[in-house]
Amino acid sequence: MDNVTIKDIAKALNLSTSTVSRALRGSYEINAETKRLVMEYAERLNYRPNPIALSLKENRSRAIGVIVPQIANYFFSQAINGIEAIAYNRGYHVIIFQTHESYEREVVNMQQAVSRRVDGLLISLSSETSDVTHLRELQDQGMPVVLFDRVSSELNATQVVADNFKGAFEATEHLIWSGRRRIAHLTIPPFLSITQERLAGYRAALEKHGIPYDENLIRYGTFGPDEVGPMVDDLLALEPRPDAFFTASDRLAAGCLGALQKRNLRIPEDIALIGFTNMNVAELLAPPMSTVVQPAQEIGQVAVERLIELIERKQKAAPPSVIKIPTTLIARESTRTVVK
Repeated sequence: MDNVTIKDIAKALNLSTSTVSRALRGSYEINAETKRLVMEYAERLNYRPNPIALSLKENRSRAIGVIVPQIANYFFSQAINGIEAIAYNRGYHVIIFQTHESYEREVVNMQQAVSRRVDGLLISLSSETSDVTHLRELQDQGMPVVLFDRVSSELNATQVVADNFKGAFEATEHLIWSGRRRIAHLTIPPFLSITQERLAGYRAALEKHGIPYDENLIRYGTFGPDEVGPMVDDLLALEPRPDAFFTASDRLAAGCLGALQKRNLRIPEDIALIGFTNMNVAELLAPPMSTVVQPAQEIGQVAVERLIELIERKQKAAPPSVIKIPTTLIARESTRTVVK
């Protein structure tokens, strides 16, 4: 059925057009059963809102700005898929900006989003962003803002994140259970929220198993293209050297694997390796890499749902909160227990 309208749905379900319209927007004024009937019927007929008509009627752009560090990062590409799927079904289109890990570009991107009259902003902070004054000022002007993945406690905004503490705790404990005790942690800039949460989970697992925390086993990356090799060399020079590496990002996981193999170290026989990563090729690597998988698509979906609620319900929307989505540990060959 082509060009299905709200009137068609209303007639078929014997409802008013205003009830159907509010149900499709997820309005709190409509009961759950009516919403379900409307949404199921609309989906069956492949109904899609007309963003141009909606924006003219409501004096809104029906556009959402999304600012991410890098689209090429598999986590963010998955998150964007989740954001776009929900936004499209709710009659919004998405404008995507990349900061390439630059605070300056993040500020410019935010200004560009505002100039395009977006109705709200989803943002994952750049690795250089420690000052969120630009976002606080945007909120003060009435712009709805939701943070995801990389967030800041200095901003009074809803934040949607993976359960980084638990994911890091489980990764570290998995290495301990496999017989490793000297566990190096390669992570990203220390002021990022995800860095702090993952480091805390790592430390908690060590403490639980009576293993002293050793600052010498921690290395902080800066997203440079050739930095992993020197970090690995520094750690291998320690006495005794690490028997496992836990990395906190896609790039560090892949870089660490390559660096260890170039140095003729066998994984997992010489050193175990686990990554906090969403790399879709992790199981195809040699050896297949153990990973903590973040629910990137779900994070994107929840974040945009909360943003649309802020846009449409304004003061009646749920208050700011931190929403944690569980991670999943997938054990593969790279952390296999080795009998020596």
